[in-house]
Amino acid sequence: MKELIELMAKSLVDTPEKVHVSEIDGERTVVYELRVDKADLGKVIGKEGKTARAMRTILTAASMKVGKRAVLEILE
Repeated sequence: MKELIELMAKSLVDTPEKVHVSEIDGERTVVYELRVDKADLGKVIGKEGKTARAMRTILTAASMKVGKRAVLEILE
């Protein structure tokens, strides 16, 4: 799923080389930390947070297949 998040984020930003995704795997939950350039932060979050919400929805749906809860944190 890390690759899925990277693919989505890189398609949104102006500087895809600065997109970095970290994965912290817990017993029941996986936390993904998405880091983007400060200038691209608004593009990843989107107007009224709609883009970030859509990314989280896709991640939640994909995580159900593996049986773990997934959380996406967007950082600069």
